[in-house]
Amino acid sequence: MGIQIVPALILFVSMFFMPYTPRWLVDNGREDEALKVLARLRSNGDITDTGVVAELEDIKHAVQVDRETAVRSYTELIKFPIRRRVVLGVLIQILQQLTGINTTLYFAPTIFKQSGLTGDNASLLAQGLNGVINCLATVPAILWIDKWGRRKTLMFGSLACGISYFIQAVATGATQNKTYDDNGDLNLNMPTGVSYLVIVFIYIFVASFAMSWGPIGWIYPSEIFPTRIRSKANSVTTASNWLFNFVIGLVSPILIKRITWGLDLIFALIMFASVAIVFLFFPETKNRTLEEMEFIFGGSPWAHKDKKRIAEHDTTTNHYVDDKDA
Repeated sequence: MGIQIVPALILFVSMFFMPYTPRWLVDNGREDEALKVLARLRSNGDITDTGVVAELEDIKHAVQVDRETAVRSYTELIKFPIRRRVVLGVLIQILQQLTGINTTLYFAPTIFKQSGLTGDNASLLAQGLNGVINCLATVPAILWIDKWGRRKTLMFGSLACGISYFIQAVATGATQNKTYDDNGDLNLNMPTGVSYLVIVFIYIFVASFAMSWGPIGWIYPSEIFPTRIRSKANSVTTASNWLFNFVIGLVSPILIKRITWGLDLIFALIMFASVAIVFLFFPETKNRTLEEMEFIFGGSPWAHKDKKRIAEHDTTTNHYVDDKDA
């Protein structure tokens, strides 16, 4: 258990070097510091850069508007134009849970034992490796998420997770031979090669999730709401995540025992459906300022049809997005 202190200490020490956001600095009357932070982010420290100065002015204006229009009631969340963003924020959090990641993480010992790993030590070792893969696979997303974009990363993650689940379902369903031990625990008695195949694809699923739905499920809601309503909106989206976490944790052990590979098939279908959901409804938000979100979410609710309008806006404002399909 003591090893868990290490990442906590790293995070604690790192926070002392974390700069304040430009918006927070402006909101607290520290505009000179906000300009320096923006310059480090946008222009290699050049505080005279016209783009940096213009962005600071946009932030100052937005902060002033937010102060004048601060939201005091949750009923504002169901009103146009915020409603669309709230629905998408809730939906992405729900879909993050419906990837089935917590089924895999919570019940990994049971899943690995059913897959053919005998002995508690082997099962726990496999679960530990599962956690290591989950952690390491997050690193690429941290480094390159703003290059890949949100939409493409989510769709890739959904496809990879869905294929992993589908292969697990087919392999398990075609070869399992259910028996129960003296304790009432279910064993699937699959051939050794199939057992290893299933375990490998469990790891592939975890890695695919960690590079996509894991981080973006939290990034997306945090960047689409204006500050005047962000705290209330994010409280709703986060509550939806934990609600479905509770539901998944409640029903998963029952389904693992009763339908075994059928649960993999259910998750596979959800993942394949989420590819279409992201493509149809979720606008790309990479390289966008908070001030631009009003425009990004101000068009058609069909995100795939709204690309032309956004591209024309980027052309007229000389906005650079390193992704033709954004």
